Amino acid sequence: MPGRDRHLNWHDDAVTSSDGSPPQPPPPPHRAPRSQPARPANQDALAAVELLEAVREDLAAVSLPLALPGVAQSRTEVRNSVAQLEDYILPRYRSLDAPLLAVVGGSTGAGKSTLVNALVGHPVTRSGAIRPTTRQPILLHHPADAGWFEGQRVLPTLSRIRGTLSTEPLPASRAGATPDAEAISSLVLVADPSVPQGIALLDAPDVDSISDDNRRLAGQLLAAADLWVFVTTANRYADAVPWKLLLNASSRDIMVAVVLDRVPAEAEAEVSADLRGLLQKEGLGEARLFVVRETDLDGLGMLPPDSVQPLQVWLRDLAADAAGRSEIARRTLNGTVKALAAKVSAVAAAVREQERAAASLRADAEGAYRDAAARILDATKDGALLRGEVLARWQDFVGTGEFFRALEQNIGRLRDRLGAFFRGEPTPAVRVEVAIETGLQAVILDEAANAGEDTDQRWRSDPAGRALLAADDLSGTAPGFADAAAAEIRAWQAGLLELIRTEGQGKRTQARWLSFGINGLGAALMIVVFSMTAGLTGLEIGVAGGTAVVGQRLLEAVFGEDAVRRLAQTARDDLHARCRLLLAAEQRKFLDRLPPGGTDASHTLADYSSNLARLAERT
Repeated sequence: MPGRDRHLNWHDDAVTSSDGSPPQPPPPPHRAPRSQPARPANQDALAAVELLEAVREDLAAVSLPLALPGVAQSRTEVRNSVAQLEDYILPRYRSLDAPLLAVVGGSTGAGKSTLVNALVGHPVTRSGAIRPTTRQPILLHHPADAGWFEGQRVLPTLSRIRGTLSTEPLPASRAGATPDAEAISSLVLVADPSVPQGIALLDAPDVDSISDDNRRLAGQLLAAADLWVFVTTANRYADAVPWKLLLNASSRDIMVAVVLDRVPAEAEAEVSADLRGLLQKEGLGEARLFVVRETDLDGLGMLPPDSVQPLQVWLRDLAADAAGRSEIARRTLNGTVKALAAKVSAVAAAVREQERAAASLRADAEGAYRDAAARILDATKDGALLRGEVLARWQDFVGTGEFFRALEQNIGRLRDRLGAFFRGEPTPAVRVEVAIETGLQAVILDEAANAGEDTDQRWRSDPAGRALLAADDLSGTAPGFADAAAAEIRAWQAGLLELIRTEGQGKRTQARWLSFGINGLGAALMIVVFSMTAGLTGLEIGVAGGTAVVGQRLLEAVFGEDAVRRLAQTARDDLHARCRLLLAAEQRKFLDRLPPGGTDASHTLADYSSNLARLAERT
C-alpha cells in the first residue's frame, strides 16, 4: 500500500439510485431494504439461505414485553442477532467470494484513524485530539471492488456517501468527515487504489465512545467484519471494554490482528510479552500482533511509512490469496453461525420464560373471575336471593297466609283464584322481576369487583404484572359494567318469559293462563330457579321454602312436574352462561395487557438453534 499524495474530497450527497433519486432514511434493522444478489447455486446453499432468512424473520418478530429479570439483555441480543444476520451472515453466505471486510476498531484515542491513513499512505480519515473523532464509518476499497459495497449487500441499514480523492494535500486533522458530523447512520465509501483488491478497510467509531450511538455503531460494524484489526496502546491494552469485544470475536472464531500502538521502544518487549500472554489466556493465541512504536507524526499527521509495513504486507498477502480469503470468510462465517445458534437458544429460553410468566398472570386473572362466577352460581341456588326485597315483592304478589292454606287444600280452586289474580294484577309480577334484577345485579357487581381486586393484587405481587399495570388501578369493575350486567339480567328474564311462552303453546287447556299470566308465571319460574335453601337459617327456611313451593306448585299445575324441572334447569343454565360471559368481558381489562399467546415461538426458535448448529458444522 504505497504512499500517495492524495486528499479526499467529500460529497454530502449519498450514493443515489440509477434514476438519480435522493436516498431515504434507513428503516429499522429488521425491515431494512436489501439488494437481491444472486442466490447460491447449489441446493445446500439455497437451503442454508432459506433457513437464515426464516431465522431473521422470526427473530425480528420476537417480542419480550414482560419485565422479567434479564429481559433488557435479551432484547439487546435479539436486536443484535437480527442486525448481524442482515449485515454479515446472509450477505456473506450469498457471496463467499466477495472482498474481505477488515474492520479497524478499538478504544478511544488508540490511533485507529492514524493507522488507517498510514496503511493507505495519505490522509483519508480525520485524526486528532477531539473525541469522538470518527463519527461516520469510512470504508476504503479498491476501485475494482466498488460494486460489492455501493449496494445494500452488507450493512443495509446504513445509507451510502461517496467520497472522492484529489491531488490537493490536506493534513489528517482536516481530512475526512468533520468531527461534528451527526450522520452516523451513513457509510462513507472511498475507492482508493492504495487498498489491495480483495480486501476493504473500515475505520469504525470507538468501542468505548462517550456517545451511545457511536458505541452501538462500532458494535454493529465489528459484528459485520470478516476480520478485526484491533488497535490499542501500551497503556490501554488491558481495558475491559475492548477485551469484552475481543472475547466476542473469539466466540465467532474471527481472525484478529492486534495492533499495539504508541509503544515506547524501551517497553516494547515487556508490553508485547504481557499482551501475548493475555491473548493466549483468553483463547486468542492465534491472533497476529503488530507493534507500532511511539514516534512523531509528520506535517500531515502521518506515521513514518515503515512503522506499519508489517501490517501492510500481511493485509496485502491476504488480499492476494483468493483461496486463503475464502477460507477466512468460511471460518468467520461458521464461527458466527455457531455463535448465533447459542444466541438463538438463549432467546428461545427468554421467550419460554415470557410464555410461562404470561400464562401465570393469565391463570391468576382467569382463576379470580372463575371463582367469582362460582360464587354467583352459589348465590343463585342457595336461596340467598329470596331474602329482602325479592321475598317482599313475591309475597305481595301471591297474597297472605290464607293463600297458602288455599293452595294446600285445593289446587283446582287455586287455579281459578290465581287466574283472576293474574288478569287483574299484572303489576306486582313486574315488581318481582325488578326486585330480582336489582338483587342479582348487586351480587354480580360485588363478585366482579372482588375478582378485579383479587387479580390486581396478584399481578402487583409479580414484577411482570406490576409493570403491565403501571399506575392504572384495575381493581373494582370497569365503567359501564353495572349497566351491562343490568342489561344481561333483563335479557335473561326476557328469555325466560319466551321459554314459558314456547312451553305453553301446545297446552290448549292452559291457554287462558298463558294469555293473562305470562309475567306471573315468569316470576314464579324465577323464584323456583333461586329456590334451594341451603344458605338460609331459622325462620327464613320456612318462609323461603313456602315461597318456592307456591311458585313450583303453580308451574306444575300449568305445565307438569317434568316440564317445570326442565324449564328451571334451562333458565338456570342460561343465567350462569350470561354471568360467565359478563365476567369474561370484564377480565379482558387484564388479559388484553398480556402478549398474544399460542404462537409456539419458543419451540420454533429452539429448532432454529439446532439447525444453525448443524449448519455451522457442515459449512
